[in-house]
Amino acid sequence: MKQITNILLVVAFIAVLGMGCRPAGGNHTGAEYMPDMAHSIAYEANYLTYYHLNQYDEDTIYRKMAEPRKPVMGTVPRGAAGVKGAEAWIPANGSVPYYYDGTPEGRLAAMAEITENPIPLTESGLAKGKELYNTFCAVCHAKDGQGNGVIVENGKYPAQPPNYLDQEFIDATEGRYIHAIMHGYNVMGAYKDKLSYEERWLVIHYIRSLQDEGYAEANVVKEIVEELVEEHEDMHSEETHEDGEHQTDDHGDDH
Repeated sequence: MKQITNILLVVAFIAVLGMGCRPAGGNHTGAEYMPDMAHSIAYEANYLTYYHLNQYDEDTIYRKMAEPRKPVMGTVPRGAAGVKGAEAWIPANGSVPYYYDGTPEGRLAAMAEITENPIPLTESGLAKGKELYNTFCAVCHAKDGQGNGVIVENGKYPAQPPNYLDQEFIDATEGRYIHAIMHGYNVMGAYKDKLSYEERWLVIHYIRSLQDEGYAEANVVKEIVEELVEEHEDMHSEETHEDGEHQTDDHGDDH
């Protein structure tokens, strides 16, 4: 009798074990061994991964931690990189995304939507733009921007580069220039791998200065370093003046 009981217990154990390991199906969701391996207990931003068998916190607290929060200070919204007025400025390392593809539709969109140069123009920036233009552009477009560079004069160029001094290019938006630099146009190749984000815009600044002699004078801003020096000198002058007043007052009190 005892032997029969033991056999029945073994059979019952095997049956229960088999039921517990059966695959999910119908109304049965199956059973999990070590659910922590399948269900993360870590918070995931914007995604509720709460699992009731993970008793590390309450559902409401977990939900609150997973909800969207305010952006980290200094971050830039997608699509606003390099745009004037953005809350933060992107370092000039060439990694700023460009949101217009190399199709005719992308070119027209860039021409219509990109109407300002996001890089502030400084005297040193204009000098850098000139250096870059003479290095990468002048061989075709000429140093004066009239489209008769060395390659053209030697008869080696298959197509005449545009004259930047023509009214058509003077009236063109910055989008026309930056799109050509990023993707190339006609027989001109792309230069996005040769010029960083800031360098591209400095070249465009210089092209504008070739088109208009007063462009630099109207748009150049003081160097940041010069402004800081002036502020420091003003503060130092005020402190010296205040110290002098205190000394005079003290001297008068002695008498």
